[in-house]
Amino acid sequence: MSSRIEYPQPGASGPDIAVVTQTSVIEPAPESAVSWGAILAGAVAAAALSLVLLILGIGLGLSSVSPWSFDGVSKETFGWGSIVWLTFTALAASGLGGYLAGRLRTKWTRIHGDETYFRDTAHGFVSWAAATLLTAGLLTSAIGGILGTGVKTVGAAAGGAATTAGAAAAGAGTAAMGSEEGDLNYWVDSFFRSTSNPANAPAPMTADPAAPMNPSAMTAGPTPGTVPPPPRPIPPQGPRPGQGPGGDRREVRAEVNRIIVTSLQSEGLNPADKAYLAQVVARETGMSQAEAEARVTDIQTRMRAALEEAKNKAKQVADDARKATAYAALWLFITLLIGAFFASLSATWGGRRRDL
Repeated sequence: MSSRIEYPQPGASGPDIAVVTQTSVIEPAPESAVSWGAILAGAVAAAALSLVLLILGIGLGLSSVSPWSFDGVSKETFGWGSIVWLTFTALAASGLGGYLAGRLRTKWTRIHGDETYFRDTAHGFVSWAAATLLTAGLLTSAIGGILGTGVKTVGAAAGGAATTAGAAAAGAGTAAMGSEEGDLNYWVDSFFRSTSNPANAPAPMTADPAAPMNPSAMTAGPTPGTVPPPPRPIPPQGPRPGQGPGGDRREVRAEVNRIIVTSLQSEGLNPADKAYLAQVVARETGMSQAEAEARVTDIQTRMRAALEEAKNKAKQVADDARKATAYAALWLFITLLIGAFFASLSATWGGRRRDL
C-alpha cells in the first residue's frame, strides 16, 4: 500500500482540505528458474532423433557386412565406422534437445546476464540427462543384450577353458548311456578300429581251366598203400569287436569312456588304466599287446593335443570378447560426455535467440 496527498488548487472556494488517497502496489510474480516444459520437450526430441539415427546406423552397418562373402568391410573398418556414427548421433540428438530446451524456456527479465547463461547451460544439461535416461529405457533390451552377451561370453568362455575336461565328462556320460552322439565317441571308436585289410589278404589258389587235368587227381579215395594225410586244424579266429569275453560292446565302450574321462580330469592315464585299456583293445580287435599299447599311447597323445587346442581357442574367444566389451564401454562413455557438452552449449545458443 502507498499513500498520496492531494492539495486543493489555489483560488478554489471553500476551506482548504487535503485529500489522502491510498493505492495498492502489485508485486510481480516470481519467475521460476527451471522451465520443465522446455526441458521435457528437448529430451523427447533428442530421444526420438537418437532412436531414428541408431536404427539407420544398424541398417547401414548390416548392409556393409555379410557372412557369406568376403567383399564386406573389415572388422576394424566396421568398428571405427560404428564409433563415428555413434558420435554423430550424440552430437545431433544432444544439440537438438539442448537448443529446444534453451529456445522454449520462459524469458527471465530481472536477472543478470551471467545468471541467464548459467540457467541456459543447466537447462541443456538436464535435457540431455532426461533424454539419455529415456533412450536407455527404450533401448534397454538392445543395450543390455549387447553388453550382457559380451560379459556372458567372457565368463562362459573363461569357465569353459578351465573346465573343458568337465564338459567332456558330461558328453561322455551320454555316450556311456548308449547315446549315438557323444563328445568322446570319436576317440572311443579310434580304440576299436580294425587293422585287418581284406584287399591285402592272399588270394586263394584256383586251378587254371586251360591246364590239363590230372586223371589221378580225379580218382576217389587215397592211393592203395599210402596213408592219407591228417586233416589240417582250423586256425582259431580272433575275437571280433564286442564278441570277446567282455560281453556286450556297449558295456565295453562305457567302461572305456569312463577311463578316458578320468584321464582328462587328471594328468593322464595311470599305468594300471593304460595296461588295462591296452588289454581291452587287444581283446576286442585281435591286436597284439604291444600294438594295443602303442595305439592307446597315440590316441591319448592326440586327445591331449585336441583338448589343449580347444582350451586355447576358448581363451582367445574370451579375450576377444573382453576387449570388444571394454572398447565399446569406453567409447560409449566418451560419446555421452560429448553429448552432454554439446547439449549445454546448444542450450545457450537457443537461450540467446529467445531473449532477442
